[in-house]
Parts: sequence; C-alpha cells; structure tokens
Amino acid sequence: MAGERRRRGGDGPRERPRERLRDRDPKLRQQQKPPRGSGRGRTALALTAAAAALALGLAAAAVEWNRWSEVSRLVTPHPAPRAVPPGSTGPLASPTYFWGTYRPHVYFGMKTRSPRAVVTGLMWLQHGGNLRHTTEQNDGVSRYGWLMHDGENFGVQEIRDEGLVLRTEFVKQPGGDHGGDWSWRVTVKMEGKGPAPLLSLFFYVATDGQGTLRPVLENRTRLAAVAGTSEELGDFTLTFLSPSGEGGEGPKYASYNFLAAAVPGLHRLTDLVRQSLRESSVFSPPGRPRRRFFGVSSTGGLPGEPPRGQLLLHQVTLEPPAVLEVTLESGSAAAARRGRLAGAALSAALARHTAAFEQRFEETFGLGTRGVSLPQRRFAQAALSEMLGGIGFFHGHSLLRSERREEPVPGSESVLFTAVPSRSCFPRGFLWDEGFHLLLLGRWDRALACDILAHWLDLLNADGWIPREQILGDEARARVPPEFVLQHSETANPPTLLLALERLLPDAPLPYLRRLFPRLRAWFEWLNRTQAGPEPFTFRWRGRDSDLERFLNPKTLSSGLDDYPRASHPSAQERHLDLRCWMALGARVLAALAERLGEPPAPYGHMAAALSDNDLLDRLHWAPELGTFADFGNHSAAVALRWHHPAAVPGRPPPAPRLRREVREAPRLQFVGALGYVSLFPLLLQLLRVDSPRLPALLDSMRDERQLWTPFGLRSLARDSPWYLRRNTEHDPPYWRGSVWVNINFLALRALRGYARAAGPHRERAAELYRQLRHNLVANVFRQYEATGFLWEHYRDSDGSGQGCHPFAGWSALVVLAMAEDY
Repeated sequence: MAGERRRRGGDGPRERPRERLRDRDPKLRQQQKPPRGSGRGRTALALTAAAAALALGLAAAAVEWNRWSEVSRLVTPHPAPRAVPPGSTGPLASPTYFWGTYRPHVYFGMKTRSPRAVVTGLMWLQHGGNLRHTTEQNDGVSRYGWLMHDGENFGVQEIRDEGLVLRTEFVKQPGGDHGGDWSWRVTVKMEGKGPAPLLSLFFYVATDGQGTLRPVLENRTRLAAVAGTSEELGDFTLTFLSPSGEGGEGPKYASYNFLAAAVPGLHRLTDLVRQSLRESSVFSPPGRPRRRFFGVSSTGGLPGEPPRGQLLLHQVTLEPPAVLEVTLESGSAAAARRGRLAGAALSAALARHTAAFEQRFEETFGLGTRGVSLPQRRFAQAALSEMLGGIGFFHGHSLLRSERREEPVPGSESVLFTAVPSRSCFPRGFLWDEGFHLLLLGRWDRALACDILAHWLDLLNADGWIPREQILGDEARARVPPEFVLQHSETANPPTLLLALERLLPDAPLPYLRRLFPRLRAWFEWLNRTQAGPEPFTFRWRGRDSDLERFLNPKTLSSGLDDYPRASHPSAQERHLDLRCWMALGARVLAALAERLGEPPAPYGHMAAALSDNDLLDRLHWAPELGTFADFGNHSAAVALRWHHPAAVPGRPPPAPRLRREVREAPRLQFVGALGYVSLFPLLLQLLRVDSPRLPALLDSMRDERQLWTPFGLRSLARDSPWYLRRNTEHDPPYWRGSVWVNINFLALRALRGYARAAGPHRERAAELYRQLRHNLVANVFRQYEATGFLWEHYRDSDGSGQGCHPFAGWSALVVLAMAEDY
C-alpha cells in the first residue's frame, strides 16, 4: 500500500500517461525535414501536419474522455451489493422504524422512511407573535427538546416560547402491513398568571410527489379528518379530535379554519401557510368579547410555482390551557385494532412507555446504581432522547464537483437514515459527526446503529468517496448557506464510522459485516490513495483554503477541525498528524474485521503496525524544539491580519477597508507550533505504547492551565499559542482555537482510562487526570443544561458557558457515556 501511495500520491488527480502519435509510429519518428521545394517534401509536410492535427485531436479527445470518465465515476454508485438490502426499510420488513420523528428540522412532525413520504407536522402562532414551524437558531424560542424518546415507539418533548409551554407526545402502535397506527397529544398552557393570549395550532398532512389526500369536513368549516392513500401507507385516516381542557376537563371552546392547497415542495410549507393567513376570522366564545385573529384561507398555492403535492391543514384557535389529540389509523390495521388510541387509552400507553424507557435507560447506563442524582439522570435521559429525536430520513441528490471540471453535477439519487448534529443549525448528515453519534446510539440500540452505519456506506461512489456533508432534498438544501452546498470530490473527512464499528464489531451479525466489508475496503483505499502525504506513511488533508491573503491561517474543513492552525502556507509537503492517526485506527479496525470474516487481514494488519510504530511516529511528527507531536509543512509563525485600504477609483465611493494577512517572515518547511487537540491524537487514539517516553509530555500539556487544562474540560488550543482565540478573518470568529469540545474530551477520557488500566509507568498519572477531567466535563455540561435548557456545540474555556449552535445533541450527548464510564 505504501508503494501504491508513492505512485499515486500528489496534489491533484492522477495523471494518465498518454502516448503521442509520433512515439507510436516509427516512420514518423524517423522523418527528416525534406529539401525546400521538393514535392515529396511538401507531401511529407502535409502528412506531418495532418498527423500533428490528428495527434492534437486524439489528445483533446483523451482529455475530454478522462474528464467524462471521472465525472461519470463521481456520480455512479459503488458496484458492491448494497449494505442496506433492498426492501429492508419498508413497513413489513422494518415496522419498528418505519414511522418516526424523522423531520428533525421542525419542532414536531413525523414521516415514514420513504423517498417521497407523506409528512405530518405542527405549527403554532401566538397572535401578535411569529408563526413557528422549523427549528431556527435565533427565533426567540427559549428552550425546547426531547425529554424522553426511545427511538422506536414514543417520545415526550417540551417547548417554551414566550410564556407558552407546549408538551408534545406521541405513541406508535404496531399492526397491519403499513406501519401501524400512531397518536399525538399536544398540551398547551401558560407560565405565570394573567390573561391567556389567543393561540392557534396548525396540524397538517402533506404529500410530496405521490399519494392523495381527501378532506373530511364537519359543518363545512372544521376539518375533522383526512382520508389518504399512498404507495407505502395504503389507505389511512388522520383524525383531529376536538380540544379539551387541561386534565380532561370537558370540551374546550375553539374556532376552526382549514386550508387545502397545492404544494410546490415541502420546503415551502411555512411560506404557503404564512401567505394564506388573513386577519378576518373571529374568536367569539359565549359571553366573552369577540376577537379577530389570523386564520388560514384556501389558496391555490404559491404563484408561479408548479404543484408537487397536496397540503391539508387544520387550524384550531383557543385560549390555553388545552389538550389536543391527533390519531393516524392505518387501513390495514383495522382488524386487529381494539379501539382508538386516544384519551384514557393514550394516557395509559404513555405511562407504560415512560416506565419502560426509564427502566431500559437504567439497565443500559446504570446511572442510578452509580449514585447519580435524579436531576442528572433526567439530564442524561434528555441528552440521549434529543439525539434519538434528531434522527432523520433524507432523500435526494447531493451537488458534486470534480476537481477536473468546473460545472457542478447532481449526484446519484440517494437516501440516508442518520442522526443530525443540531436540529436548528445542522439538520442534515455530517460524516465525521456520525461516527461519534453511533458510539452512543450503538449502546442504546445496536440494531439502529447498524442500520444507520449501513445507510452511510451506501452513499459510496464508484471511486470509494463519501461526500462529507449530505444535503439531500429541498428541505435540507433550504437550510444550508449556498457556499456549503457543493461537495468537492477531493475532500475527505475523519473515518469516525470505523471508531463506531470497532465497538459494534464483536456482536454484529456476520451477514451484515459481509455486506459492509467491500464498501469499507473501498472507502479506506480511497482515503489511502487520495490523502497520501509526501512520504510513505504520511498523510495530508486535501481541500485546504487557497486564499492566502484572506485567512490568518487557511482552514482545513476536511479535517473536521476547521480553523485549527495548520501550516501557514498550504503545500504538497504537509504531513498531518491527526489524519495519520485516523488511518492507523482504520487499518486496525479493517484488520480485525477481515479476520472475523475469514478474509486475509495481512494488508491492513501490516499497515496498522507501521502506522502504530512509535519510532516512525517520532521521526515524522515529534518536534523536539516544541516538546510535542505536531504537523509539518511550509510554515511561518510571523503572520497577522492587518487592515488593507484599497485604492479609490475616481468617480466611485471609496471601497471599504478589508482585513488581509501580512507575512512578516518567509515560510519554511518546519513543524507547526500549535499545541492543542491535534498534538494529542497519538494519545487520543491510543497509538502510543503505555511505556512511551512521549506520554509524560502530553499528560503535562493536558494538565497545564497555561496550555490545555480548564475547569470545564480540555481546551482545543493552548492558551499560550499565538493563534489562541484569534479571528481567522474579519467575519470568522475563533472556532477550534480555545473552546472546549465534548467529542475530543470524550476521546481523551477513553484514552486516559485505557492508559490508567494498563500496566505501565504512567498509569497513576493517567488515572488522576481521568478522574479530574471526567468530573470537570460532566459537571459543566450539566450545569449549562440546567441554566439554558440546551446541550451546546462547544463551551467557552474561560467560564464554561455554552457557545455555537444549540440544541447540539450530536457528539455533545457523549456526556451520557462519560457519566456511565462506558467507553
């Protein structure tokens, strides 16, 4: 493999040798220039010109063929058998996971695992406020999240919005051939005392390309039910029950509106409803003043946009408190149904599922047995539940770009079942996040984790590449800034799926592993081939930012660590330490997988041994002058951002000043002095021997408050680093330059516990660091959740406060495994 890397390494796509026509034809090779005026000479010249033209034509055709071939492979799925067998996700093969809250970008909604699913959802409007539907980072909703969610049959969520408290609950009930039934309960009340505002709740069902919906009206004004049919649901009925008072206190007065409209796409549902609102409806409870409110009115759809499906929406306007229920009943489950899952039956089902969830949670993580307090156990349940409630099912095409072609091309039609990092900021699949997600999901539900992992591997293209960010479908694309939509074919991501597979491997069924193996092998070989470094057993992230004037330090998005400082001047001479360690982990896992399957493990075993060789690691990445492991590249530490004032153009307004990088000392090939997470990777992935002479230096850096230690976890970049908390551009605040990140702290805890349990000279020091770091991390994440109601993307190293996106129940939910000491 090392030889293959040497042959195929380099900065860009492999060059394919092309023979020239002259080299293939000995007669042409021997031609001499004839005497001037000779007819034979003129004929020879003409033949030579024709041959040259033909050669140019063939060369151009070869270039175009290569470009076409590369683009063709880019969008062609890998030929290996699917990791997810055809038909295995349908309602008969997988009824447990057929229906779910697989719309993480909305506050409450459900859909099936179908490419063009029927979707259901909830919107609400406090009159005088804003229409709520999709989870937005800065929409003023003070807190929301799943308190309980088992990933299969039930969930309980609480939403707090400007004094309004909404509790959304659902229960699924198996039966029939189309995924069974389910019921919702939405309870609304106000915090504090005072007059209740007028509140509208909008329950809807919509189709996207297939299926039909028929309204069932009561008194020609109230949408009592929707009779529907679709390819995978068969016949079904969605019923909107009349609201009742809190605690089952009789019927509740309400006004009703309904909307029937054509849908240009599910991503336009909010716009469609907002446009249909008119302040012409009247709320007139008996003996009370009449009030006007915004009610929906039927419309043909959004002008100028062709319809793709139907929307039927039921608007209920009332004064809180109130309880509302919605039931979906499958036509094929009618024979086995004992009664509608509503009212007392729904309450009983919720109670049973709540008790089962709490018992299963304790049996899985044992926090009660460990003496963890009840508030912390409730927090841990919510962290797990928010991750389970953040699982989505996506369908569509990625937008891809080959490095040999400027024009983007749509990828093959794909589906993806995945957890998402954040319902508000990142409601889509991220490759390197998912491996961390699966560490927790695999502990709760091994079958669910295996299913998700297989879905990711089915995204592999013919070359063995998986795009790092999955933006499938209009709803997903509507939430992504345009500059991040395009996925570049040279860009990798850390293979954290192998981190999860290592934990799943001992108990995973052999037929499942056999389906995975060819795809894992192709993916790993693509990484080994395309991310090869300048020397054998070195690796380099491709796709670094190329604008050397704009960035203080060009970002490396492919590494997952974004703005973590690398060599100041990207070049083909770089050696990236973290990627080398990820490849060592990958080789180790593939060797173990091959051995379990009875396949030859030697190629991966030899590579794992070489990449874990501590002497070779020292030679390539130990920086004696820095006293730590480091990246290597063309680097200058004497860089800074300075304001640049562009020259004014006569007759035009003066251009705005811009921050531009200034290099005060020319770069040279050297180790990069940026002590932080990257420096720890040989420890984090446990590549260092337990008796390694390098371990003490890393442990010292971890515990040094001037470097990585904080009362809240390990910071990402040393406090004494010149890049610590430095902006990368005038618009880019520091990201991986000092904040505390839970995923890397989890790897640190995992590694420290491993070193503490192994016989070696540093076990006591590792054990002490482990105890302190675990306490600091868990205590701070819990404290911030109590204060804000959210898990956060990362945490400020100075005071522990949450930063970035929220809720972020992606890898930040790994705190549950840290609480359980389950690594």
